Amino acid sequence: MSIVSSAPQASPPAEYLAFTLGKEEYGIDIQKVSEIRSYELPTRIANAPGFVKGVVNLRGLIVPIVDMRIKFNLGTPSYDQFTVVIILNIGHRVVGMVVDRVSDVTTLSPEQIKPAPDIGTALNTDYIVGLGTVDERMLILVDIDRLMSSTDMGLLEAVAA
Repeated sequence: MSIVSSAPQASPPAEYLAFTLGKEEYGIDIQKVSEIRSYELPTRIANAPGFVKGVVNLRGLIVPIVDMRIKFNLGTPSYDQFTVVIILNIGHRVVGMVVDRVSDVTTLSPEQIKPAPDIGTALNTDYIVGLGTVDERMLILVDIDRLMSSTDMGLLEAVAA
């Protein structure tokens, strides 16, 4: 006969892909990332929102490309050798997200994640999971599923256009 402990189980650490937009560092759940590609000029789509740069053909799959600097009003984007596209699996869709650069994969325990303060930021706090802290470094953790599937992203219309 086995005895099962009723003590609460601690949540396991989670891995986040860290990337920069402007001067801030963000993190998204690494399990949502399928690949990281260098930036290539996408094909524009008529009537797409300004932050949807267009689409690329990724091994036969047409993928919308969203520039997060434009979406969050972080100044005029410039594209250099560090600019990358993070290819994400969101639900049953594939979406590309342009960021300034990717830094690393960071493992955070639940104790390292603090609730996001409700302050005016470029990113609506509805899309922020919390703030991850590693030594002196702070990552703004983004709920990428919620952000990419939000109605203001308009990705369904952009893909259908």
